[in-house]
Amino acid sequence: MSRVTNAPVGRKRHKRVLQQARGYRGSRSKSFSQAVNAVNRAMQQATIHRKLKKRTYRQLWIGRINAAARAEGMTYSRLIEGLAKAGIQLNRKMLSEIAIHDPDGFKAIVAQARAAQA
Repeated sequence: MSRVTNAPVGRKRHKRVLQQARGYRGSRSKSFSQAVNAVNRAMQQATIHRKLKKRTYRQLWIGRINAAARAEGMTYSRLIEGLAKAGIQLNRKMLSEIAIHDPDGFKAIVAQARAAQA
């Protein structure tokens, strides 16, 4: 029986991994075994950070809303409570965009939230 080396598939796998490792420093982009480790770790980190990005943006939006609400004499938690009572269903991303680009509109939203709390 003849010896099977799996050379075409193995070469293709090596090329694919080294292609993904382009731009890495030193032997991480040259040596297959180090490139495999580097690429696997990079893929893990990419997955983790896609999840973390969502948290980070939410923190940013909340910080912006809080700053704008405090400028209107109200805290973030009281604003969100008032919006819930008033039945205003704006997500935090849109609230922060309104606070930045339309201060008058944000003042109106704060007034509605304040009225719903009273």
